[in-house]
Amino acid sequence: MAMSNKGKPSVREAEIEKCREEGNWKRIIDLAEQVKQRSPSSEPLATFLISEARLEAYLEENPPTEANHERARAELRAVQRQLTSAASADPSQKVDMTIDAHLLLGKLHYAMGLYEDALLNLSRAGLDTLSKRQLPTRSLRVVAESYAVKGLCLEKVPLASTSKFKAAEREEAIISSFELASDLALLYLQEMDRAGTTQSTWSVHTAGSSSSPLPPPSENRLGLILETALQKAPILSLKVGQMPRAIQRYRMMLSAVETSATQGVRLAMARRLSEILLRGVSDRAYHQLDAVLVSAQKKSSVGGRPAVSPWKPRRQAGTNLFVPKDINEEIVLLLLISEALAVREAVLTQSPETREARHKSYEVATSVYDLMTMALVRKGQAVMLCESLERALRFSFEEAHVWQQYALSLVAAGRPERALLVLEEAVRLNPGQTVLLLLAARTCYQHLHQYEDGVRWSEQAVQQGTGHGGSGSVGLASRAHLYLGIGQMLLSAQSRQQQHKQRLADSAVDNFRRCHELDPGDHLASFYLGYQLARAREVDEAVTHVRTALQRRPDHLSSLHLLALLLTAENRHTAALELLQAAQEEYPEDLQLMNTRVHVEEFCNGTEAALGVAREMLEQWKEIYDARLAENSADNDRQYSVVSDPDSAACVTRLVTGPLETLALPVLGPAPLLAASSSAPADRASDRSGSVRAPSTMAPSRVEQALSEVASSLNSSQPRSGPQQVWTLQIQIWLLSAELYLKLDQVSQAISCVQEASTIAPASHHVLYMKGLVHEYKHEFEEAKQHYSDALALNPHHIKSLQHIGLVHHYLGSHRLAEKMLRDAIQLEPLVHRTWYNLGKVLEFLGENEAAADCFMTAVHIEASAPVLPFTTVPLCFE
Repeated sequence: MAMSNKGKPSVREAEIEKCREEGNWKRIIDLAEQVKQRSPSSEPLATFLISEARLEAYLEENPPTEANHERARAELRAVQRQLTSAASADPSQKVDMTIDAHLLLGKLHYAMGLYEDALLNLSRAGLDTLSKRQLPTRSLRVVAESYAVKGLCLEKVPLASTSKFKAAEREEAIISSFELASDLALLYLQEMDRAGTTQSTWSVHTAGSSSSPLPPPSENRLGLILETALQKAPILSLKVGQMPRAIQRYRMMLSAVETSATQGVRLAMARRLSEILLRGVSDRAYHQLDAVLVSAQKKSSVGGRPAVSPWKPRRQAGTNLFVPKDINEEIVLLLLISEALAVREAVLTQSPETREARHKSYEVATSVYDLMTMALVRKGQAVMLCESLERALRFSFEEAHVWQQYALSLVAAGRPERALLVLEEAVRLNPGQTVLLLLAARTCYQHLHQYEDGVRWSEQAVQQGTGHGGSGSVGLASRAHLYLGIGQMLLSAQSRQQQHKQRLADSAVDNFRRCHELDPGDHLASFYLGYQLARAREVDEAVTHVRTALQRRPDHLSSLHLLALLLTAENRHTAALELLQAAQEEYPEDLQLMNTRVHVEEFCNGTEAALGVAREMLEQWKEIYDARLAENSADNDRQYSVVSDPDSAACVTRLVTGPLETLALPVLGPAPLLAASSSAPADRASDRSGSVRAPSTMAPSRVEQALSEVASSLNSSQPRSGPQQVWTLQIQIWLLSAELYLKLDQVSQAISCVQEASTIAPASHHVLYMKGLVHEYKHEFEEAKQHYSDALALNPHHIKSLQHIGLVHHYLGSHRLAEKMLRDAIQLEPLVHRTWYNLGKVLEFLGENEAAADCFMTAVHIEASAPVLPFTTVPLCFE
């Protein structure tokens, strides 16, 4: 190469070579002119240096794009003549400039758009026959650009032959040229960084600190040609179907020793590789990071030079290198690296002059977070996603997209309180998004039980969907009416004023009908119409709507469950049992269906068959738990234990494997008041106190959670890690088991089950209610009253606690207080025949015979359409 003559270079030659490496072209021209004046024999070399400097200086200001071809042809003619003269210089000259001149001519012709001439000069330079030896820093760049120019020119020059073999051969030549160019470019940057002369960055700027208002001033020293080669090397491999080769190329570039100039490109490369793995590679097709590559990384630094090839960049070396074991680990690792680089580049200042830089950094970071959302949510890692998006808020001022994503991740991570606050901000930033209003309403209904707030959000969605200029489509408008109806239905259930309760219920039905009018194909509109009418005991019309919902979506679980309960309300228990069995085959893991089946089996086939179904329910729960535990162990996720000690585990085993015994319904109080009967209809009329409820209605409130945590700490019990839903499910199982043991007259076993539930959530109103039920069964009425009172302090709307505390007050002689409690229960839920019957007995004891008779008649009327379990057993659904 030029100036690579034998012997020790002079001081001036060393200075010239240093300026060439640094790209100080103005200084090179000055030095070359001095050389020409002092030594006429060095005029060819000086002319070459001047032409090289002028070419490079021109291309720095005018990148070699198609738009600049005509300008390059006009302004680079003199440089072309000088390089052509240098390329044809006498070989007897002291310094051989032929190779360098031809390589630079190739670059010059490419800038002019003369692609065939460029390829001819590269061929004359013997580019493909260059020996892979160590090169000076400047020569590394020249050769790298030459290979890049060759690939770019081959893409532009049409293929003379129509042979597929020739086409494939040229594609391979193009990809190989770009790969060689990218290897040499990375090695060039590493050498520049080692020499301490690089101040360059990529075209994508790399800010040194996220707190800087603007990225530091930089010079694009790498150039458009090499940047294009770095990007095209893997992309072309993807286009020709060589995905493993493209992935390996990305991995190689990411594993290269980082320099100050490669920090920016890592973000783009890591993001692109993660996107390829996420969207284009399955778990089966994934190939782990090659062990040969890993071993090469550990041996790559020998005397500061690559060990494998002098044209390969140095790779990261060390004994503790992290190697991803599967595709998910690699994707998350790449995205975390991308996030760290994107956050570092973020522009925080809000000044007008930084607007463009701020928007650019935001767009780059958002693309990373969108990919991270896809990767993490697919694997259920919502908590990690929340942490990443929270960091993104630093540079997402007034950016609705990040706030919306953050809110969704908070909901998925089980943090609805914070999610609602973030949703309020997202709605403020993007007031035209009806979806955000509906999501806020759903969060209030499903997780926070803030029904009034949910109705407020739904009303805004309705107004926005029906107003002029609203962005909501017909589907969103219908869904807004649906959500408004759900909120009114839930508020109606809590209201104690009958007129207000009825007004809310009627308004809910109107909104469900409006939803049906806007979107006749929506199965949820028909389902909720049937659901609300069922709660109002309009059974025939409810069955019609539920069947319509199943016609539109035959596999809708909640509709199947509701239809089964409606069949029991029509006294068609055999048909209900067949429906539940068929639904259970489709949804074997749904314990709500199995709980309903327990009670229907009891009515149809007796208590022994019901206990058999209960045993299946426990076996199914155990199977689900074991599968989840194995999955969590495989993913190294948080593990949790469903039983608190070996004794409780043994209790579960006994419940699962114990023999079938004849069940006898326990008499939970004086016989005249409860009117227990051995007949099946009377059994159906009794209130089921231990049913497994839907997670949305069973989930402890925030007060219960806080009190349970305090109680657990006082009892020195180990904290429960893992999803709250798992522990809620365990509480349901223990309480249902306690009810079954009470029916078996096995009080000690029932107490053990209640104690197990209490170790998980000692302040749950369901647990406190069951404790009161056990004491009531044992005729310990003072203790039962205390537990019922505690349950009502946590949930004043718990109907069964109100019913039984009324009974306990009656047993203790406080008949007026018993009447008051039963009337409160009727105000909350007037369609429970057991409450009316017990109120009639209390009034009869007080001598109010006419009022008692009215209560008995009402109880008989309501019982005629009573399902085997309350219709509220069916959980709310939003999909």
